[in-house]
Amino acid sequence: MQDDALPSPVTTSSPEVVQILARDGLPLAATVYQGRQDNGVVVQINPATAVPRRYYDAFARFLAGRGFTVVTYDYRTMGDSVVDASLRNQARFQDWGELDTPAVVDWVTARFPAHRLAVVGHSAGGQMLGLAENASRIQAVLLIGSQHGWWRHWPLHQALPLAAIWYVALPVSVAVLGYFPGRAVGSQDVPGGIAKQWARWCRNPNYVSDDNGAPLRPYNDRVRARIRLYSFSDDAIAPETAARALLDYYPNATREHLHRTPAELGMRRIGHFGWFRASTPEAVWVEAADWLEQTK
Repeated sequence: MQDDALPSPVTTSSPEVVQILARDGLPLAATVYQGRQDNGVVVQINPATAVPRRYYDAFARFLAGRGFTVVTYDYRTMGDSVVDASLRNQARFQDWGELDTPAVVDWVTARFPAHRLAVVGHSAGGQMLGLAENASRIQAVLLIGSQHGWWRHWPLHQALPLAAIWYVALPVSVAVLGYFPGRAVGSQDVPGGIAKQWARWCRNPNYVSDDNGAPLRPYNDRVRARIRLYSFSDDAIAPETAARALLDYYPNATREHLHRTPAELGMRRIGHFGWFRASTPEAVWVEAADWLEQTK
């Protein structure tokens, strides 16, 4: 995930680093970006699995230059949201959706009460909206490479290597190392408790599921926002079929799925991480910003 130069200068004030308390009191590191003009929309960026908030810096600065207020944050055990070893071992994948994401929504809506709230979810950042009891506050959702994680949604030539990860490589690495090496999927290392639950979900046709394997959808019906989901033809981590399957999680939302090729966006490659790189053509982000500005 190599950062590049910003696509163009933007006019913003200096970002503000803050601390947000999760629903169980754990501190989460966050950054607030504000432009010198305010369009009345605050954007919360939910990261992908094991991707630190700094990866979204260029996109956040671009949005701030367009008048958005933007909040990025690190899930527990990720980036600068460091916790001690005992808490790392106790953390679960679903904690990001049940305890971290809704706490950021609480903080954002308290600090910017007059603003409309939009969420940008990258990969896992769009999978767990239904775990947040305050999901009804979200008025627009832009999903980038988000997907239903059951391995059988992948084409066979990709599904078999994934199955080997979820059934063999991940459980073995957690047993031996205590974590899953994130470089295998292009991100940071994933602590053992989070990794084990992630693998269980990916082996389950329900994906986000409880300890018995039943669907875990406590607040999905509260998501009534406009949703636009982008998937990309060269994204092996979120293929079109898996992305389309995720939209069924949000039956009460107004849902739109756009599947794009790199050529259509004027890019050589996109993959799972390329859309947020600073080298992304500005027109790609302009399209997204125009859509987010329609948040009501």
